[in-house]
Amino acid sequence: MHPRRRSLLLAAAGTTAAAAVPTSAAAAATAESHPPGRPLVIGHRGAAGWRPEHTASSYTYAVQTGADWIEPDLVPTKDHVLVVRHENEISQTTDVASHPEFADRRTTKTVDGRSVTGWFTEDFTLAELKSLRAVERLPLVRNRNTVFDGRDQVLTFQEVVDLARGLSKAYGRTVAVFPETKHPTYFRSIGLPLEPKLASTIRRNRLGRRECVVQSFEPTSLRRIAAEGLGVPLWQALGTTGGPYDLVSSGDPTTYKDMMTPAGLARIAAYADWIGPDKSSLIGTSVLADAHSAGLRVGPYTFRAENQFLPADLRRGSGANDFGDAFAQYALYYGMGVDAVVTDFPDLAVLARRGS
Repeated sequence: MHPRRRSLLLAAAGTTAAAAVPTSAAAAATAESHPPGRPLVIGHRGAAGWRPEHTASSYTYAVQTGADWIEPDLVPTKDHVLVVRHENEISQTTDVASHPEFADRRTTKTVDGRSVTGWFTEDFTLAELKSLRAVERLPLVRNRNTVFDGRDQVLTFQEVVDLARGLSKAYGRTVAVFPETKHPTYFRSIGLPLEPKLASTIRRNRLGRRECVVQSFEPTSLRRIAAEGLGVPLWQALGTTGGPYDLVSSGDPTTYKDMMTPAGLARIAAYADWIGPDKSSLIGTSVLADAHSAGLRVGPYTFRAENQFLPADLRRGSGANDFGDAFAQYALYYGMGVDAVVTDFPDLAVLARRGS
C-alpha cells in the first residue's frame, strides 16, 4: 500500500493497519457476512473513496475490506450491452477526451429533461468502450485516487457478476450485486431498454435473493423487473427534490416527498422490498419508522468521510477534503436502526459496525 494512503486510512480509522486493511487471509477470517439484525454495508460503486468508481479494483477493494454488496450502475452501449458507469456521459469517468478517434462523438443530448454535453455510452460499441480507461471522477476531492487513472477498463455487468462470484468464493461469503437502472425512461425512448437485458443477465446467471438486489429511482423500471418474475428483491431509491423522471415525464405530480409519507411507503411496499433515501431524509422525520411499519427495509445513501460531506459538528481539520469523524455518523445511523448503509468507504463502515 502507498504510504500516504496507509496514513490517511489509519488517521480516519484510528486503528491498526491489520484491522483497517486486511490481507486476503485476514479478510477471509474477519470480513464475514454481517450478523443477523446488523446493518449491511454496501460499497457505493465499489470503494469509490479509495479507487476510481465502477472498476474491478474498486469493487475488489470494497469486498476485501468487508462490503456485503457492491453497486454497479447500468447504462447500455450502442450494441445494447449493459456496462457499468455512473452516467452514460463518460467524459468525467474515462479518458475518452484524449482519444482523437472519438473527437467527433462529442455531442449534446437531453437526458431526463437536462441538457448534457459530452460523450455517451449509447454512441459507442462495447469494443470501442473497451479501448478506454477509467479515471477518478472527483480528482479535486480525491486526488489520492488519480494514481490509479488509466489502469482499469470499462466493465460489463456480466463481468461484475463474475467478479462478485469470484470474490465470494475467495472470501468464503456471498457478495451480492446491487445494480441500478440509470435513466431507464430515456433509454427506453431511444430503443435501448435496460430491463430486458438486466432480467436476461439475472436469469442466465441464476442470481437469487442473496446474490442480487435491483434498484432504481424510477418505479416503472422496478415494476418492469417485478413483472419478469425473477424473485430478486427490489429497492426504490428516493431523491430529495422533485420526483422520479418516469412519473414527471408522464405528467404524474407525485414527488419523492410524497413517496416518503406513510401512504407513499405503503404503495412502494406493494412492489419493492427496500427504500434508499438520502441520509438527510431520516433526520428529524418519521421516515425510518414509517418504512419499517410498512414492511420495508431502509438503506440510506451516501456516506462519505470528507468534511464537505459531513455535518459541521463532525468536521475535523481545516480542509474541505480532510477526513472528519465519519465513525460518529455511522454510529448515529446504526443506532437509529437502519438496515444498510450505502458508502464510498465500506472499510470505515465495517469498522464502525464492529464497534456499534
